[in-house]
This record gives sequence, structure tokens and C-alpha cells, in this order.
Amino acid sequence: MSVDFTILGAGVAGLATAHELVARGARVQVIDPNGAAGPHGCSWWAGGMLAPHCESEISEEVIVRHGLAAADWWARAGVPVTRRGTLVVTLARDRRELDRFARRTDGHRWLEGAEIAALEPDLAERHARALFFDTEAHIDPRIALRGLRDGLAAKGVEILPDAPHLGRLVDCRGLAARDLLPDLRGVRGEMVVLRCPQITLSRPVRLLHPRYPLYIVPRGDGVFMLGASQLEGDSRGPSTLRSTVELLNAAFALHPGFAEAEVLELGADARPAFADNIPRVVAARERTHVNGLYRHGYLMSPALAVTAADYLMEGTISELCKEAACA
Repeated sequence: MSVDFTILGAGVAGLATAHELVARGARVQVIDPNGAAGPHGCSWWAGGMLAPHCESEISEEVIVRHGLAAADWWARAGVPVTRRGTLVVTLARDRRELDRFARRTDGHRWLEGAEIAALEPDLAERHARALFFDTEAHIDPRIALRGLRDGLAAKGVEILPDAPHLGRLVDCRGLAARDLLPDLRGVRGEMVVLRCPQITLSRPVRLLHPRYPLYIVPRGDGVFMLGASQLEGDSRGPSTLRSTVELLNAAFALHPGFAEAEVLELGADARPAFADNIPRVVAARERTHVNGLYRHGYLMSPALAVTAADYLMEGTISELCKEAACA
């Protein structure tokens, strides 16, 4: 089979870009050292929140604008999307954090105690006020990766551990691409997966805290993902005691029932980011880079995939695309 594009990397950026190119009629192969299993890297450990309004607290407007289309893109790709919004709460002593968050974001409405209980009965009487971002959504990253891989396989796209680089080269290697993108840096994140059947949550909940904010994402069957620390550095070693304790303490503060939870997984990895924390497509001489997803992997990979496909197939240079002289 002839190949139009070779994509390096089978994380969310590489698989999303492959999906978008194939949907437009391109012939693609994907190369990853782990083969079809894909990397158990930052794409594996992500939260999967499609929460552009919440992210606007610390992110540029471009993230919000492009992130608004993410849920629809994932649904078109055949990935189950849960559209139940995001609930943002805080402890009584930190109530000013909620006011600050409200000032820095939009797309929300205030809820009082009874309204909070109606959305999440297990949080009844635990929080007097909350912010509800009702248009936000979330996906399970591991289901999403598997769905993209299966969809590509059904269309004859191979994910190989190694192969000749045929056609145009699309580099989606994350931090490994620093050999060609020297301005790329690592931002370490750590997470915990718990099983706690005693607690039911139907949407992501963010607990604001001055030192260690928490988000908790339900995975179904009493399983929750807790994240995530954010530390400058490219260490990809195991989770640290400090971050794990802070995440678990925050979960306990959200609901004491988490004290009985089973710890299923501890995970850590380094996410790739550019200096401004805005992901982009870098159109270089010998290859096109799709990189810098930072903490927005599943929120922004659809926009990067569309941007890359527009450039590679139509020559369009858009807001998330820039030309560079690097190799």
C-alpha cells in the first residue's frame, strides 16, 4: 500500500491526527515504539475533561475557543462522550477561591445547597455554594485511545513499532521531539485511580484549594481518577509521596467516604509544553510537528488534528499553525 503520511507517535495527538487525515481520504501509517498498544504515557494518565470554560481560569482565550468544539469531534470519532457538565466547589474556609474562579471564567451559573444536592446527592449538605458549567463534558482517555486505534485499524491503518518513513512525516512524539523542538519543555503531572463504590458522582468535580486543587473524574463502576499535580520538570519517574498524599487528602476533604477507597493505580508522566502553553502545529522543512498539548491533551488534540490536516492537505496556515525553519 502506498502511504501519503507517516505519523510518529501513537498518543492522543498522533492518533487524532491520523483519524482526521484518514477521514479526508489520506493514506496513513503510524509508527510508535510500542506498536499498536500505544504508549502508556501522558495520554494514558490524562483526566479526559473537555472543560474549556474551567480551563479559561489559567489558559489563553485560544484554548477556550478551540476547545469548545472538542466534544463534538470526539463524538464524531465514535468515542462515548458524557455531557453532564463540571461542578466546581470549595471548602468553607476557602470560599474566596470560588469567587475568584467565578471572576476568571464564564459559561457557569451559581448553585446553592439544594441545587448541588439535586445534581450530586452524595455531596448534599457538604457545600453551600458551587459553580456549574453545564455545557462541559468528559471522556475516558483509555476508551478514546482504543476507539481511535480500532477505527484506524478498520480502515487499514497500521500502527507499527518501526517502518520506513514513507510520504510526508508528521511528528507527534511529545517530549521526545525536543531533539528538533528545543523550546519544548516538560510539565510533570501525577494522578491516582481509586475504587470507591460507596460514593457516586455523575460528572467531574473540581475542588478549589489555594495549594493543591483537585479534580476528580468518575470512570463508572465506582472508579474515579484524581488529578493532578503540576510541576515544572521532565521527570517521568514514579509518583511522589507528597503529590499522592495531597491528592488523597483533597479527596477525603471533598467526601470522607473516600477514606475507604481502594488505590488501584498511581501514575505520573511529563506533558510537553511550549513556553506560552499553547499547543500548535509547527510546519518545518522536513516534517510537520503536532505538539505542546500541555494539560489540554484531549481538549485540544481535535483542534490540532484539524489544523494539521488543513495544512498538510490544503496548505492552510491557521491560528494554531506556524512555519519554522527547523528540520
